[in-house]
Amino acid sequence: MAYKIAIATSNGIDVDETFGATQSFTVFEVSDGEFELLEKRSADKGNGEEAVSSALEDCGVGSGCGSVGESGCTGSGGGKCGGSEGISKKVKLIDDCRAVVCKKIGFQVQKQLERKAISAFDVNCTVKEALEKITFYYKRIDNHESLRKQ
Repeated sequence: MAYKIAIATSNGIDVDETFGATQSFTVFEVSDGEFELLEKRSADKGNGEEAVSSALEDCGVGSGCGSVGESGCTGSGGGKCGGSEGISKKVKLIDDCRAVVCKKIGFQVQKQLERKAISAFDVNCTVKEALEKITFYYKRIDNHESLRKQ
């Protein structure tokens, strides 16, 4: 059974980007335990400065929400100051993948991925190492084998 894994990487070597900060996902296709580079999918860059400006307006900097760089209007605070629309676009971008691998994945993102049945892995390793471990994991799970070392 073939499936896809999306990885947040800036250089193609290391898993070095968080889900929220990544501008693209490198997608690999896994078939029979072997993986190959399929494509690079870019997140919509059209919401850059406009999204920050909109978040600041919605936030009302004087309302106790904080300012850019502090808690609140950084896009990770949730509510009006959160970047939920941008996150939803990124989730939709990879909704045909079985898993996503990032340096860090926030709780709200994990919930959205869970609703789409996409496994989330936040790791600190190379792309190759992450792919090897995840393909091993899915191979054992798909064949109903124990994950314990024998």
